[in-house]
Amino acid sequence: MSTTAYLQFSTTGSPQDVLELLHREMPALGPHDVRVAMRYAPINPADLNFIEGNYGRPSNPPAVPGIEGSGEVVEIGSEVESLSVGDFVIPLHSGGTWTQQLVAPEGYFAKLPDRIDLVQASMLRINPVTAWRLLEDYVELVPGDWIVQNAANSGVGRALIQIARQRGIRTLNFVRRAELISELKDLGADEVLVDDDAGVDAARKIVEHNPPRLAANAVGGDSAVRLMDVLAAHGTMVTYGAMSRRSLKVPNKFLIFKDLSLRGLWVTKWFDRASHAEISEVLRPLATMVVEDNLVTAVDAVVPLKEFRRAVQRAQEGGRSGKVVIDLTAAD
Repeated sequence: MSTTAYLQFSTTGSPQDVLELLHREMPALGPHDVRVAMRYAPINPADLNFIEGNYGRPSNPPAVPGIEGSGEVVEIGSEVESLSVGDFVIPLHSGGTWTQQLVAPEGYFAKLPDRIDLVQASMLRINPVTAWRLLEDYVELVPGDWIVQNAANSGVGRALIQIARQRGIRTLNFVRRAELISELKDLGADEVLVDDDAGVDAARKIVEHNPPRLAANAVGGDSAVRLMDVLAAHGTMVTYGAMSRRSLKVPNKFLIFKDLSLRGLWVTKWFDRASHAEISEVLRPLATMVVEDNLVTAVDAVVPLKEFRRAVQRAQEGGRSGKVVIDLTAAD
């Protein structure tokens, strides 16, 4: 049996305090199993919440965190048909990616193009798929339509800008800091405004004759109210995050006079109910965009596994320029 290094927490709490770097022997493969050498895994807010015990699913420690990652198939069972040694893959389901090796049935993984950057691939499953589902599931959009979003510099926000641009859909983006405007414009955003009352006034003028019918809300609180102010009558706001940690309070006028619809999205639930074919239909074009540099996730730092405390500390700090990614290729 081979031995692998991995991160685990035995009780919920601050990630810096409760995470441990451990080693274990990996099981032998069953006939339909594959062994994947995990290469990279990003640190998402959901990962930190999971370790703290504040996620939408119970942690049930001891547990190995990590909802995303990428790796390479290094061994296959005798009856595996969909994967071969040397294939690049990502796990399709949440949990346990902060490990050097992962053994699971072949259907647990999705094959990637062989030219893909594995750091970028490690961040493919959550934010880009969330952005894809926002564009697909709620409002029928055509080229030239507007969508509006807050937290536009977030992982989902950046993915939404890039995917929408490929489809000819225009994005109206709110950010907290004016210094982000030029950066998001370079990424392909059509309009970027500061998320305040003056920004709302400017936004309404920009989209006066074609207001957005879809809003993506990752913040809640007053920021969500500003999105509703910009939305067209009978529009839909989809909430997929709550960065402000403030409840969503809807002024009566938006329900009475605008008849807005309020929806929610947790992409983990979509993965739970989607078939392997449905997941592949989404991942395939997204992976192609990554290979062609049309979908790029910003990276702040790639940190070796042995420095995991520095990695989780950086992932919790403000002012980052992108994701913190754990390099799983070496533990010592």
